[in-house]
Amino acid sequence: MTTLVAAGNEVASGSPVRRRSYGRYVLGKALGALGSLFFVLVVNFFLFRVLPGDPARTLTRGRAVKKEQLDAITEHYGLDQPLPQQFLTYLKNTFQGDLGVSIRYNVPVSELIVDRMWPTIALVGVSTILSMVIGVYLGMVSAWRRGGGFDNFSTGTTLTLYSMPEWWLGLLLIAGLSVGAGPLPGIFPTGGLHSIDADPSSLSGVLDAAWHLTLPVITLTLAYLAEYSLIMRSSLLDELGEDYLVTARAKGLRDVEVRRRHAVPNALLPTTTLSALNIGFVVSGAITIETIFSIPGLGLLSYEALSIPDYDVLQGTFLLASGAVIAANLAANLIYGVLDPRVRT
Repeated sequence: MTTLVAAGNEVASGSPVRRRSYGRYVLGKALGALGSLFFVLVVNFFLFRVLPGDPARTLTRGRAVKKEQLDAITEHYGLDQPLPQQFLTYLKNTFQGDLGVSIRYNVPVSELIVDRMWPTIALVGVSTILSMVIGVYLGMVSAWRRGGGFDNFSTGTTLTLYSMPEWWLGLLLIAGLSVGAGPLPGIFPTGGLHSIDADPSSLSGVLDAAWHLTLPVITLTLAYLAEYSLIMRSSLLDELGEDYLVTARAKGLRDVEVRRRHAVPNALLPTTTLSALNIGFVVSGAITIETIFSIPGLGLLSYEALSIPDYDVLQGTFLLASGAVIAANLAANLIYGVLDPRVRT
């Protein structure tokens, strides 16, 4: 009897059982992430090799080139080897960090990606944090004051921003705040990461880069905050109808405490997933914005690689973007398992 009571208390307290349960949950999600990554590697390898015709001519986009040039391209990508051998070589090189050499810049792709990574991280990272904070706050206030003037204005504005393409919003902000509209002069730079006379390694160069990134950050922040606001508003409205909030009010808690201690934490769960996934889109979410504002990041690098095409760069950026999304999704699942133990079952 004592043993049964102790076992029951152990299950009730949850420490060893919960640890085992969460361990199995983490293991399952990690294996799923590894499977997704292997699938990305397969797609990344075969994407340009399943096209009909000669792969070397496909890479030249059908332009008239000499046979020596075609042979050089074939040898560069190892296209003269059997397909299984090419795939094994690709896996080996990828796991060793060898992503090939850029045709346009004649430098290793890994070095090129590292060099272009920081402007994109600064752009997407700052805009994601700002849009998350502002969007969650707007969604909270809109849901708590649903049907009021603020709710109608906020919802209408966020729906307009959500339906507006990022590149179109960027062009509007460039026309209004960089070029100038009517009597209003241009305030922000029209593009680039640094001024011509700026030293990127100095403090003034860092501040100059931050000034050049201000308008692109505003563009992505306005484009992203709509998602956070609408999802937070919808989640919080769902929570407001739950019975536990009625119980909390019956205990004498004020509305502010009910919202802060009960409704908002539960409503933040979908926003947590959205935040992690948006951070993962470091390449795809910045391609159009970096192209419009001429920011030398991963997005602009991908656009430049498509125009040649620079095959190794395309493979490297695609792998990085997919890997970032998979890692962010794994992190979101693990955080979700901590915040809501029900998802572990």
